[in-house]
Formats: sequence, C-alpha cells, structure tokens
Amino acid sequence: MPTEILMPALSPTMEEGTLAKWLVKEGDEVKSGDILAEIETDKATMEFEAVDEGKIGKILVQEGTAGVKVNTAIAVLLEDGESADDIGAAKAAPKAQAKAEDAPEADAKPDAKADAPKAAPKPADGNRVFASPLARRLAAEKGIDLADVTGSGPHGRIVKADLDGAKPAAAKPAAAAAESPKASAPAAAAAPVGPSADAIRKIYADRETTEVALDGMRRTIAARLSEAKQTIPHFYLRRSAKLDALMEFRATLNKQLEQRGVKLSVNDFIIKACALALQEVPDANAVWAGDRILKLKPSDVAVAVAIEGGLFTPVLKDAQQKTLSALSAEMKDLATRAKSKKLAPHEYQGGSFAISNLGMFGIENFDAVINPPHGAILAVGAGIQTPVVEKGEVVVRNVMSMTLSVDHRVIDGALGAQLLEKIVAHLENPMGMLA
Repeated sequence: MPTEILMPALSPTMEEGTLAKWLVKEGDEVKSGDILAEIETDKATMEFEAVDEGKIGKILVQEGTAGVKVNTAIAVLLEDGESADDIGAAKAAPKAQAKAEDAPEADAKPDAKADAPKAAPKPADGNRVFASPLARRLAAEKGIDLADVTGSGPHGRIVKADLDGAKPAAAKPAAAAAESPKASAPAAAAAPVGPSADAIRKIYADRETTEVALDGMRRTIAARLSEAKQTIPHFYLRRSAKLDALMEFRATLNKQLEQRGVKLSVNDFIIKACALALQEVPDANAVWAGDRILKLKPSDVAVAVAIEGGLFTPVLKDAQQKTLSALSAEMKDLATRAKSKKLAPHEYQGGSFAISNLGMFGIENFDAVINPPHGAILAVGAGIQTPVVEKGEVVVRNVMSMTLSVDHRVIDGALGAQLLEKIVAHLENPMGMLA
C-alpha cells in the first residue's frame, strides 16, 4: 500500500518549515538513508532522509513552499509493484474505513473529532511515530502513548487494531499538558502588545513603505526576545579591561602559528576567558529551569553570530578544556555553517552563558538581551585608545568596555561581579590562559 511521507520535526521546537528543495523526483527509486529533500526550519536548513525504500509516486508539496506543518503529507512512496494508479485507491480506502469506524464513535461522542490533536505524538527519543489518523485520535482520547505501541500495518504503521489492550498509564493527561509551562509559554509570548498591525499600517498609509514578511527565524527571534525581556529580571554589571598585554601576546602567538594557518582573534581570547571564569565561579555556571536552577560542570559557551535576517548562537562545548587554536578553528567552522544555515540543533542549543561581540562594528558598549535559559550574556564593545591613570600618571591604553546582563533568578549581584572580575583578570593576564 502506498505510504505517505510526512513533513518531519527536525528540531524539538519545530512546528512548521519550508520545503526548500526536493533532491528526488517522481519515479525515483529510494532506499532508507537516501536524502529526499532540504527542509528549512526556524534555525537551519537540514537534510531529510528516507525511512523506507520504494519509489517516489507523487510529490504533494512543491519545493519553495513555506509554512508546511509538521506531519503534513509531502509525498507518496510506492512499494515494489505499485504504480501511481494505486495512490488514489489507497487514499480512498482509508477514508472510507475511517468514515465507517468513526460513525459509531460519533454517536457516542459528537465532539471527538473536534477534540483530536493536530500534532502527531512523538516518542522521547525524537523518532517520528507512524500511525493512521484514526489511531492517533483514538490514542489521544484513551491517553495512550503511541511510542509504546507496536504497529502491525505497512512498514510498522500503527492502526486501530493495535490499540486494543494498550494501557494508558504512561500517557500524560490532556489537562496536565495544557497546564504545563511549555504548553502555555507560546500563548503568553504571543500576547499582543501595543497597536495592532492594521492600526500601524493606517498610521503610515500615506508614506511609501515596503512590507517584509516574517520568516520562521525572525518570528522565533521576536517571540524569544520578547519573552526574555518580559519574564527575565535582567540586571547589568559593567567593567572595562585593558587589552594591551593581550594584543601583544596575540601578535606573538599568531606569528608562531602562522605556518599552521591559524590566526587567533580577540574573540577567541574572550571565549577562553569566559570559559575559565565559569570554572572559577561555578555557581554562576547555571541556567534557569522553571522550578529550579541547573548548574553545569563544563563551560559550554554560546557565541552570537549575525547572519542575514537574524542570528545564531552556536555553542562551544567544554570550552575550558580546549586550546585557543582549537577554539578558534571550531568557532570559524560554526560561524561559517551558521551563515549558510547548516548547523544541527545540538550545535546551537544548550550552554549556560553567551557572548555577543559588536566591537568589530565600532560599538563601544551596549546591553545584550539574555538568551533563555542562559543565566547571563556578555556584551563586548570595541577596544578604544583611552587615557587612564596608572601610578599617578596618565597613560594611553587599549580599553575594552563590557556589560554582563544577568538573570537575577539565577545569579545575584555579588556572584555576577565575581564572574566579571575573573573574566577581566584573564583578559588582562592572557598568558595564564595557556596554563
């Protein structure tokens, strides 16, 4: 029987995506593991692999289509011996069967169809569950987790008969799901603030404007940062660091590393300084987890990377253990792939601390918005030749301004000050970062 290929959930938060490009065409034979298409999520462009083998019978969603919901049928896969003529018959049969099976149920529960969830259940390991629409609805009504059910249909697809005798013990009640923070957060974040879109358009009706549609990334950034400023109690700590010793040390190292094709940036030193500081002030190496604080042992440092239409924060994991040259190479790779939206979710999710450096744009200082669930973010400005007083004399030094934005639920003022002090100490004594 023909099998529908469904829009995959390529990240834990993905609800819809753009079918950027088909890498197969109707009539192509595919096997498990073959790349079928490129899918754009809110954060990346990822490859979608075939799960089953067969022939592409029909492409249902054309490439370039945006806003395709997860679990929407995007193509039909034919088994050996089947043809495109079987697609219509296969679609008609399940509809007729579902209609017949739904009739008794409709008499018993008229609102069952309206109560059916639109999103397909997924097991804890993230793999997609294959089930018929009727099986999904019945599972939702009975509180059955489809991840625990073995399917007897084609390619292991779960059908109505497989639910007989299944126990609902592991299922999460619908009421509890509705009350969970994860379920309620999007609604809270999406609450309208200020004038409506129509009202704003009217204000500028007599002016020449160009409307820019929001893509998935822009919508996600807007929602997350609005949520961050509304729900995270930010406070700010400011310090300056003298970079003269660092610049001299960096020049010496780069000369030695030149033959290896390595060139360290100031940002590489900042990443290392923050990673070491988080080890020295372990209580600040933490994230807000809703009803508790999670303290991390490794220093997983995220770094903001500007890309067209938004930004990524790829995470350098175990940064405290890596050499400056290793951090430099990894950061260059992550930044390059971020700009082409080729990062996998595990490369930009996680971390406890982030760095946003606008110094290369000549920005002297600024305040950054915390990226939840991080406990803090360091905003880094440009190094500026500045007169300072040392031992009673005025001298000119290369001074860099920094602002630490802190989540007060996770880090108190004194603790944040200790963390920033350690960061400054490492930047002003860079040789110690090689120990």
